Amino acid sequence: MDLDPLTPVERALKRKRWIRFWVVLALVLAALYYLIFVNTYVVAYEDEREHFLYGSIGSEVANGLPYWVFKALPEIYKEELGPQGYRRFGLLYESPDADLPMGISRRYVSGIERVWLNCSVCHVGTWRETAGGPRQFIYGAPSNNLRLYDFIQFLRRVAIDNRFNAETVIAAINSEAVGGDLGFVEQALYRLVVVDRVREGLLAVRDQLDFLDRQHDWGPGRVDTFNPYKAIQFNFPMGPAAIDDAALNGASDYPAIWQQRPREGMQLHWDGNNTSVDERNLSAALGAGVTPVTVDRDRILRVRDWLWDLPAPPFPAAESVDPDKAARGRDLYARYCAACHGMGAEGGYGYDYDSNRYPRLGRVVPLERIDTDRGRWASYTEGFAAAQNLLYAGYPWRFSQFRKTDGYANHPLDGIWARSPYLHNGSVPTLRDLLEPSERRPAVWLRGSDVFDFEKVGYRADGDGASEDALFLYDTSVTGNSNRGHEGPAYGTTLSAAEKDALVEYMKTL
Repeated sequence: MDLDPLTPVERALKRKRWIRFWVVLALVLAALYYLIFVNTYVVAYEDEREHFLYGSIGSEVANGLPYWVFKALPEIYKEELGPQGYRRFGLLYESPDADLPMGISRRYVSGIERVWLNCSVCHVGTWRETAGGPRQFIYGAPSNNLRLYDFIQFLRRVAIDNRFNAETVIAAINSEAVGGDLGFVEQALYRLVVVDRVREGLLAVRDQLDFLDRQHDWGPGRVDTFNPYKAIQFNFPMGPAAIDDAALNGASDYPAIWQQRPREGMQLHWDGNNTSVDERNLSAALGAGVTPVTVDRDRILRVRDWLWDLPAPPFPAAESVDPDKAARGRDLYARYCAACHGMGAEGGYGYDYDSNRYPRLGRVVPLERIDTDRGRWASYTEGFAAAQNLLYAGYPWRFSQFRKTDGYANHPLDGIWARSPYLHNGSVPTLRDLLEPSERRPAVWLRGSDVFDFEKVGYRADGDGASEDALFLYDTSVTGNSNRGHEGPAYGTTLSAAEKDALVEYMKTL
């Protein structure tokens, strides 16, 4: 029996205290849930170059791998990848002890740190003077080492591999080689949720990209720009009845992305399907794993601002250029090349991008005239362009300028030495080879070396300086790999050998 019962006022006050307690607790739990499981945290960088190399563009949210899973995969599959780990796929590390490759960004999503791709994974090139010599990075250049096809196929195999299970993943994370230290709660989270969700995501990608098994390997430095985009973003049918071999095998080289300001208004991409740098960038971000919902547009614009005036890299052996020979080459270049590509500015300083002076600069040349391989052109269809123009609906940056064209676009040749191999599909190893008729260009050669041929201007085509597992046999008879086109009197392939040598000498200065 309660000998001292609460008064009605005391009972009301007690009830209010309990209500207040539960309201505050609910608010605290809601705040914690938002901060841990809803809100995202970006690993940010103050330096513009570091932001380009490691900054997030939003790809981790929908398509990223947990940081520790990404770190553990080379340990789980070390028999396949060897001591190189992700280097086997051409991913680049700034130093031997770097934590992540360039082009891999970090973001905390739903309480888990995730990593995935950003712009620089496709736009950092390398060159070396000699085999075994130090490797030099070229920011904004095509990623001549990246074997994206092999990386994607590796992840598709992981999706159905029995070794990818919670116990194996946790053991690999906590191994000395990986250096993780998952606590009891984290291990429970990985065992009950994380690994299963990663597998589900990889299985979905495996199914979406099943057409890759019918494609020819892209090889290092090349990408199928739009077929994966069609499947992942729009669920386009990609079976044999829906797409022919030419459109299926449209892999092309990564482009250079320096000096974007003068390119605004030019027809961009290899086929010139858009004239807006911002739309082109947002489209490329979708290819890297961003979605219209997860896109981090502010951070993409920050990359754009850095690239806006990023100078093209100067030829690394400028002191070896023969000035008399280059002067003869300049006259030939002005006659045969400038109308389509612009040229070095008067006095040798910078590049002249004036499309009024060079009427075909940044404009599309019909396929029947340029006569290069049609695969990349065929892979981009009118239906796909229409679908693209529906993206970002409701936002001021909604796509509106994507168009199907009738050929390939002429681009400025600033920093052309750093864009080897040549033609849109990377089928010609050096500039000197490009000045020959197609029947005299290398028909079968090796991609994968970044040792530079300073005379012919391009990477060595004999495999010098590359490990055996980095080499790729490029066969121009394979669908999508043709090296024909850009030839005949209008393109300088009928010039004398001495004139061609002079032309190459001048192009070293661009």
